Amino acid sequence: MNTFVNCLLVGAGGMLGTIGRYLLGLLPIKTQGGFPIITLAINLIGAFCIGLIVAFSGRSGNTSPQLLLFLKVGICGGFTTFSTFSLEAVQLLQNGKFVAAFSYMILSVALCVAAVACAQAIVK
Repeated sequence: MNTFVNCLLVGAGGMLGTIGRYLLGLLPIKTQGGFPIITLAINLIGAFCIGLIVAFSGRSGNTSPQLLLFLKVGICGGFTTFSTFSLEAVQLLQNGKFVAAFSYMILSVALCVAAVACAQAIVK
């Protein structure tokens, strides 16, 4: 039953996050050269929000795990998974795992870009 409730919380948060991302994507902002400024802004907002959530929950020490699931995995995860990537990279750095942190950051970006390119090449 607990897993079911957790899934509902994540789903509800995810719905809010994805709707927020969709609505921000509708903003009529265009840049010279086609730079994806809205996506960058979404990723920055998501990373900032997940940082605030973790910092405030660490400060209070009594944040409910269900609330954290709703906020971190649900809303932030639905808004942008880049926020989770950013949090994990910072946590590795904070724990002194510099090689793992930089490997994770470089591999995540490089391999994910390569994966998109490979998928598109397969379909063509």
